Amino acid sequence: MDKLKKVLSGQDTEDRSGLSEVVEASSLSWGTRIKGFIACFAVGILCSLLGTFLLWVPRKGLTLFAVFYTLGNMASIGSTIFLMGPVKQLKRMFEPTRLIATILVLLCFALTLCSAFWWHKKGLALIFCILQSLALTWYSLSFIPYARDAVKKCFAVCLA
Repeated sequence: MDKLKKVLSGQDTEDRSGLSEVVEASSLSWGTRIKGFIACFAVGILCSLLGTFLLWVPRKGLTLFAVFYTLGNMASIGSTIFLMGPVKQLKRMFEPTRLIATILVLLCFALTLCSAFWWHKKGLALIFCILQSLALTWYSLSFIPYARDAVKKCFAVCLA
C-alpha cells in the first residue's frame, strides 16, 4: 500500500541511494509515530500545567513557571517531529511563510529562559511567557490555510 501511495504521489524513483534505504529501514511505523506524538504532547501539557501550579510557590514560583512553561511548549512543538520526521519538520518551520513566526517563537523561548536564569527578572520572564503564547499561536495558525488572514481581518474589523 505504501508503494502505491508513493507511485501515485510521484515520489517513487527507481534509483535509491544508500541514505534513502537507511532512512526507510529505520523509520517508525505510523502507530509508533502517533504514540510518540501523544506522549510528547502530553508531557508538554503536563509541564505547562505544572508550571502554572508552581506559579504560586513563594519566591521561586515565577521562575519555575517560566522554565516549566517554556519546556512544555518546546515539548509540544517537538511532538510534531514524530508525525513529520525531524528533517521535514525543520524544513516546514523555516519555510518563508512561517520563518518570522518561527524566529519569534525560538527567540521568546530563549529570552524567557535568560530572564529566569541569568537576569533574574521575574516580571520580564512573565512578559516573555505572554509573548511566547502569542508567538506560538501565530506560528500554529501558519499551518492552517488562510487562518492568519482571517485573524488579521477579524482584528481589523474589531479595531475599526
